[in-house]
Amino acid sequence: MGNREFLVRFLSTISPSGFEEEAARVWTEEAQKFAERTWRDLHGNAFAAVNEKGSPRVMLAGHMDEIGLMVAHVTDQGYLYVRAIGGWDPQILPGQRVWIRTKNGRVLGVVGRKPIHLLEDEERKKAVRVEDVWIDIGAKSKEEVLKKVAIGDPVVLAWDPAFLNEDLLVARGIDDRIGAYVVLEALRLVRDLNPKAAVFAVATVQEELGLRGARTSAYGLDPKVGIAVDVTHATDHPGTEGDKKKLGDIKVGGGPVIARGANINPRLFDLLVKVAEEEKIPYQIEPAPAATGTDANAIQITRAGVATALISIPNRYMHSPCELVSFADLQNAAKLIAHTVARLADDTDLIP
Repeated sequence: MGNREFLVRFLSTISPSGFEEEAARVWTEEAQKFAERTWRDLHGNAFAAVNEKGSPRVMLAGHMDEIGLMVAHVTDQGYLYVRAIGGWDPQILPGQRVWIRTKNGRVLGVVGRKPIHLLEDEERKKAVRVEDVWIDIGAKSKEEVLKKVAIGDPVVLAWDPAFLNEDLLVARGIDDRIGAYVVLEALRLVRDLNPKAAVFAVATVQEELGLRGARTSAYGLDPKVGIAVDVTHATDHPGTEGDKKKLGDIKVGGGPVIARGANINPRLFDLLVKVAEEEKIPYQIEPAPAATGTDANAIQITRAGVATALISIPNRYMHSPCELVSFADLQNAAKLIAHTVARLADDTDLIP
């Protein structure tokens, strides 16, 4: 189970918030192989449906946007300055190669910063800011740059996905194209389980800018049940010992993480745990005492309210070009969601 070729192709796209078209095209092409219907909305969200006339209506959501940069200014000497798209740790930027997505294809560049040899003592002590670095594409002038690159073009770090071993995947944009991948795999699985529900997988846009695509797509679908898939912080690597007090003991390879708390419908949570145990799917639980920073938040409070759950994939090194997850966790998350959705019917009581 699990389509590695599609996953690698999907993760190789460039899709910062507001520029998800390339990722949406790859996702939709895959969905068309088995979904009964696919479409896009005015916001850019991508949809795939199975048993569309069924009931209740169930929305499975994973956002396909990633953090990135945007070309903001070009100097007369041909250097490009950028602004952040989403939540960056700017310390990651110096020394990186980047791809600028232009109307004529990718342009390779490098992130420049004054070498350490030339930094004054006070400068060395300061944290790097996005505005402190620039992109060099080898141009000699502003005119030469603007023949290739336009103001507002999106930029990502130039990293392709790779497997460290048979199970561990490393890539940029795992947050959260991995979620959009899981919901599509869950839709593929649930189709063969003959669900009573109408099931919609959605690759949402602009989550990194405030859960925007989930809000519009959920309003349009008007589901009774919503399951969001995102990443969560693994606490199994150096430096995270203290984080276990807040986040719990979350391990990469330990299975999908089921959130519990105010953002989560308690009866849907109970059903997910029951299905995991009956199907012998490994799982972990994380505390979510308030609204989560995920699509589950926007979905839950759409219209008159949606019975919402959040399934998360343990992720190391979030918002870096080397985010790391377990492929087995992805497979188990898709299986858990599919078998849970297959148990939903109109008379399933989800009132807390």
